[in-house]
Amino acid sequence: MPQLLVPALAMLLAMLVAACMPAVSRDAADVADAAGAIPPAAQADTASGIEGDADSYALDPVHTRVALAVDHAGFSRAIGTVSGTTGQLRFAPGDWSGASVVAEVPLARLDFGDADWNRAVAARGLLDSERHPVARFASTRIETVDDRHARIHGTLSLRGVTRDVVLDATLNGHRRHPLPPFRRTIGFSATTTLSRADFGSTAWGSVIGDAVELRIELEAVRSRDDTPPPATATPQDEDTTPP
Repeated sequence: MPQLLVPALAMLLAMLVAACMPAVSRDAADVADAAGAIPPAAQADTASGIEGDADSYALDPVHTRVALAVDHAGFSRAIGTVSGTTGQLRFAPGDWSGASVVAEVPLARLDFGDADWNRAVAARGLLDSERHPVARFASTRIETVDDRHARIHGTLSLRGVTRDVVLDATLNGHRRHPLPPFRRTIGFSATTTLSRADFGSTAWGSVIGDAVELRIELEAVRSRDDTPPPATATPQDEDTTPP
């Protein structure tokens, strides 16, 4: 009888060990989660280039604005703003080496707050925006200052003339936008000062200053985003109210 019990007990122990093995794996996974193991989604996000290779972003024409200030007869500084800038940007936080930007500014949208003033600025002696409706900036190299600051060297084409320009840039933020559709967004501020004579604009020299201060506030949305697009509206759901 004892000889019969030994094999039976051995078989029972083997079955118990086999049954416990999956439970041990589950317990190990629970411990890993509790210890803060990176979930697969976070691993994919980290590998996407947020902290590594540069990602591509499309400039947001609504939230990107160019402001300029120029002396007006020594009494004040005239201020104009331009909306509607479009372009592409590449950037990886913490590493400016792979960064680049190309931007096109629609000069017809430059606004000084007065229709007559806008027409005067658009004339041939100043911006000549009828013949040259777009100003284009393209970076050529990045001079890193620190993680949040850099000097962006590039070329500016304005009034048919191209000159070297350097922008002093500050990284303001880089994260998912807090409002739907929660796209990953990046924002910069940049400044520089131009000589309008360098671009062939010399009219009204006794009234309008030569130095033009530029301030750029830029937002851009990541072109490759894992956020699902909003559902396509059906005809009966479409809002026909003018924007």
